[in-house]
Amino acid sequence: MDVGGTSVRAGVVDASGGLLDTARTATARGEAALEEAIAGVVGELRTRHDVEAVGLAVAGFVGDDRRTVMFAPHLPWRDADVADRIADRVGLPVTLEHDANAATFAEHRFGAARGCRVGVFVALGTGIGAGLLLNGELFRGAHGVAPELGHLCLVPGGRTCPCGKAGCWERYCSGTALAATAVELLATRPGRSTVLAREDPDAVTGRRVAGAARDGDPIARMAMAELARWLGEGLALVADVYDPEIVVIGGGVSESAPLFLDEAREVYMRSVTGGKRRPLARIRTAQLGDEAAIVGAATLAAEGPSPTKGGALR
Repeated sequence: MDVGGTSVRAGVVDASGGLLDTARTATARGEAALEEAIAGVVGELRTRHDVEAVGLAVAGFVGDDRRTVMFAPHLPWRDADVADRIADRVGLPVTLEHDANAATFAEHRFGAARGCRVGVFVALGTGIGAGLLLNGELFRGAHGVAPELGHLCLVPGGRTCPCGKAGCWERYCSGTALAATAVELLATRPGRSTVLAREDPDAVTGRRVAGAARDGDPIARMAMAELARWLGEGLALVADVYDPEIVVIGGGVSESAPLFLDEAREVYMRSVTGGKRRPLARIRTAQLGDEAAIVGAATLAAEGPSPTKGGALR
């Protein structure tokens, strides 16, 4: 299950990563109501399938025991023993995982990062979610919250971020950032847009900007070039620290990869330290799309938690 701020999406997944069936419901506001909604979706799918375990992919800080949600900005849980609560409701083993980690695991097991030892998954959506593979295993840090790559500071004193900092990577490289850049460009370059100029600035979204860019709108193209630039700059910074063999780009913005990924690769190659004297990471788009977190959460739940030394988990 992928538990997001607006909806709970669920899928029945087999041992080969195949999605057999799906269901969804709205995300309830209160803890008890949300847990009841999750249990209801599990119950619905169990009427049609023999379900053995439940995995919950959550956009928030998941404890290193994969039982508790410490904090989730768009969900009601705070230091909540979510896995045990859901398990009591549905009578099945329940495993929690950060949604980006779940997607990373799915791409490693079944998708673009299959077989790699050291890899980075970057999900470009409303913000940036990220996952890290070290020696073929998920790395979650000492306390279960790594890696928050979206909140690396790329622009000191830049755009404010809901996290409380300013200049975070995701404020320049995400669906939200794409819209913000387009609105700024519309204000400073009046008359340059053939499509977006007709929009109310408050109605400009990343999806609308991507569509306008595909139609050749000059402002939208400029905004997309800015996203490509910051994606390349950010990946260079990440590569300086992790030296991955592959970077997988997922999330909703990745659907527009033909508009920005080649340029981002060029920026990455120019910006990474020693770029002409070292092997560089392959940069690929995700293969599993929006289903990655569901597939990863289910597969992790089926295999069960396996803590290992150094904060890595299978």
